[in-house]
Order: sequence, then structure tokens, then C-alpha cells
Amino acid sequence: MPTRLLIIADTHLPKRAKRMPGAVLAAAATADLVLHAGDWVDAATLDLLQASSRSLVGVWGNNDGPELRARLPEVAHIRVEELDIAMVHETGAAAGREQRADTAFPDADVLVFGHSHIPWDTVSPGGMRLLNPGSPTDRRRQPQCTMMLADVDGADLSVELIPVDRDA
Repeated sequence: MPTRLLIIADTHLPKRAKRMPGAVLAAAATADLVLHAGDWVDAATLDLLQASSRSLVGVWGNNDGPELRARLPEVAHIRVEELDIAMVHETGAAAGREQRADTAFPDADVLVFGHSHIPWDTVSPGGMRLLNPGSPTDRRRQPQCTMMLADVDGADLSVELIPVDRDA
């Protein structure tokens, strides 16, 4: 049975949206693991996702204050089935991202990141999968808000970018 992941970042509550979208909470309730790549902004969002999910791993982002930084690491490393996953909020400019990720996370099979609010799914020269789920609450210059659902089956990873209605 594959391990189901919900991957989100940049929720920015309550500044960019008043509440967590229902689709995110529904996905969190059914996922085996929720990954949040920072910019929570409000500790209540961390509490909500911890209460709504079976398991949660998160990191802090540049908009997260002392309370969140005290509760979350800047970088997280976890193993899901046969995959080593690293997570960090910021990875720098898009140009050269894959090469920098190979250098910064040489033992990772997957790097989850946020910050840009722009969905990203590429493979580095070293074979690492880089994933940014966008934002479920603040689409910025994107056509829609987004999150990712992923299934890990051994060393195989399938990922789907899911549009989110932030007001539903």
C-alpha cells in the first residue's frame, strides 16, 4: 500500500487568507503524512494541521516568527518508505536551483521547498526530484492556488498538482 503525502507551503494564514481551504483540511485528514514547507505565519495554523493530520512534518519560512521557529526546524530530513526527503523553505533563484540542491542535499532523493508560490517539479542533474506545491491560499502570479498529493511506493514517487479553491 503506497504512502499518501499532502505537500503544501506558503499558507500565510491569516494574512493572505482568512482560513485554511476545506480541500486542504480534507486532504490532510486522509493523507498518511503532511509536509509543509514553511511560511505558516500563524502558530494556530500549525496547531490546526497537527490536529487534522495523522502525521505532520514542517519547517519554518522567512515570514515565520519566533514562536514557529521555536517549534519547527529550518531544514527537515525524513525517510518515507525507500525515499530520503529533505525539506526547506527557500532555495534561492530558479536559475541553477537543481545544481544548488544537489550540492546542499547530496543524500536526498526528493527536496520539498516553498517560498515562490510557483509550483515546481523537476529533476536535478544528480537525479533528485525537486517539488514546490505552490500555495493553497495565495496564488500570486499563478492562475490558481495549488497543493500537491503524492504517493510513495517503495522508491517510486508519483505526484499530482491539485488546484485549490481557497474560498471553499
